[in-house]
Amino acid sequence: MTDSSWDTFARVNAGERYRAQSAAIGSQVTKAIVEEARITPGLRALDVACGSGEPAISIADLLRDSGQVVGADISAQPLQVARERARNRKLSNVEFLQADVHQLPFPDGSFDLVVSRFGVMFFSDLPRALREMHRVLRPGGRTSHLAWASMHQPYFETTIGVVLKLLPEVKLPASSRAMFQFGEPGALTARLQEAGFQDIEERVVEVPWNWPGTPEELWAYFREVTIPLKPVLQAIPAERQDIHHAVLEALRGRYDGQRVKFDAAVVLASGRR
Repeated sequence: MTDSSWDTFARVNAGERYRAQSAAIGSQVTKAIVEEARITPGLRALDVACGSGEPAISIADLLRDSGQVVGADISAQPLQVARERARNRKLSNVEFLQADVHQLPFPDGSFDLVVSRFGVMFFSDLPRALREMHRVLRPGGRTSHLAWASMHQPYFETTIGVVLKLLPEVKLPASSRAMFQFGEPGALTARLQEAGFQDIEERVVEVPWNWPGTPEELWAYFREVTIPLKPVLQAIPAERQDIHHAVLEALRGRYDGQRVKFDAAVVLASGRR
């Protein structure tokens, strides 16, 4: 994924339009990785691929005056949202900067903790990115990652899965399959080990993934912000409105009148330098 892919006007605009819903749907995965990171007073933490600010903001909120957090992302636009969110929370112990995970602008051993929520699947040179995270950790420092598990779960089966079923000639490109590369048990552990991390723990957990709004809003949001699946979404012919109707029908089956409700299956993996 390139910087420009994530920083498109449509994606940024959708993120702004659905900012509250986006924060809500991801709140429980943020909570999961923050718990996984085992925050203790005095930590200096780095959140890689922080996007619009999580989990950096939640970690900074826990630390307050007892530690420091840096959020880094390759895209500039989401970082503006992150800074605004931090100001609204009156957090003075977190800063956000534009940086490439493949060449982090920090000295060796700068952090006690490096985390990434939904980032590790998209690094173009994963071994190099993980080695950089390893480098900026102090000896004994901890890293924690959260990634999507298998694509075969309700959130994707009721959206992109419906599209693929109705367009059997369309196949997931490699860039899309990368989003689910750690769904195979032990896959993320292996990559962390190759980068030099030790004492790795990995597990799949299910957490609530609920959209506070209508199926129509969720489908509009999904189509704009889920950049890795964009090639499939763009393959929907303009005249095939039946595909959109089928997706909405599937989403309505999970709608309780206020929320579209799912459980998300995600991989959590942690290790030490």
